[in-house]
Amino acid sequence: MYRKLFIIVVLFCLRLCVYSQSFFTSYFVGISNYRGDIGSPAFQPANTHSAFGAGCLYEISDRLLLTTGVFVGKISASDKLATSNQSRNLSFYSNISEFSFGAEYLLFDLYDYKVSPYIFAGVGRFRFNPFTKTKDGQPVNLYERSTEGEGFYKDRKAYKLTQTCFPIGVGTQWALSNKVRISLSIGARKTTTDYLDDVSTTYVDPNLLATHRGSTSVLLAYRGGEISGNNTYPGDGVQRGNPNNKDWYVFSGVTGRLRLTGKAGRSRNVREDKISSHRSKVSCPSL
Repeated sequence: MYRKLFIIVVLFCLRLCVYSQSFFTSYFVGISNYRGDIGSPAFQPANTHSAFGAGCLYEISDRLLLTTGVFVGKISASDKLATSNQSRNLSFYSNISEFSFGAEYLLFDLYDYKVSPYIFAGVGRFRFNPFTKTKDGQPVNLYERSTEGEGFYKDRKAYKLTQTCFPIGVGTQWALSNKVRISLSIGARKTTTDYLDDVSTTYVDPNLLATHRGSTSVLLAYRGGEISGNNTYPGDGVQRGNPNNKDWYVFSGVTGRLRLTGKAGRSRNVREDKISSHRSKVSCPSL
């Protein structure tokens, strides 16, 4: 679904830009990372993955723009690389697909200056689906295994794989020409779920878990025996994760923005006149 949405957003933005110079298309290339209950810190090289995005921006004013876009990436983590909980030995990986919209604000007018810091914030919806690999390297869907008893233990409901996120971030943007801009940014996504990594609350009695989801679920809920040989499963109700802190993921990278030439008309002429007059002042901002 998100792949089709990605293509639709690109085509829609290209068409908008043909009709108005107030629109930019944007193309993102960068990396994706995660922060949650497994592993630390967030930017481990082994758990850094490529990410891509595309979207469009509408210029409300010279310094305020509305944005929309689709982003895709991957997140992962492992207790083996953490400073704590290594004996738990959990790990996961998941693809991330996001559609979001928001606003960005430039500290300096890029029609007056060549470079400006900027901030952005928004809201979006994203999809994830956590997997792990067994000791012999076979992929297993963690969502289907209900490792914390989701769906059958007390009042724990199965978590949803489509959730809401709140992108916030900062960056620096350069105006290379009247039509081309480039930016470097880091954007963190605060999510409404604590299950990006399939870890949130407490362990479930292994016999109950095996009855409802099978013995493989028990093996994946606690994997200490794989590294220590001591496969003493924690008791029912023992803390497994921290339900008070929701998970995060991050997109960082380079974005290119392109303003395509609009059709002849008053709005185009006004914008071109404004660009020409502003571009006579191309000095860098003074702080």
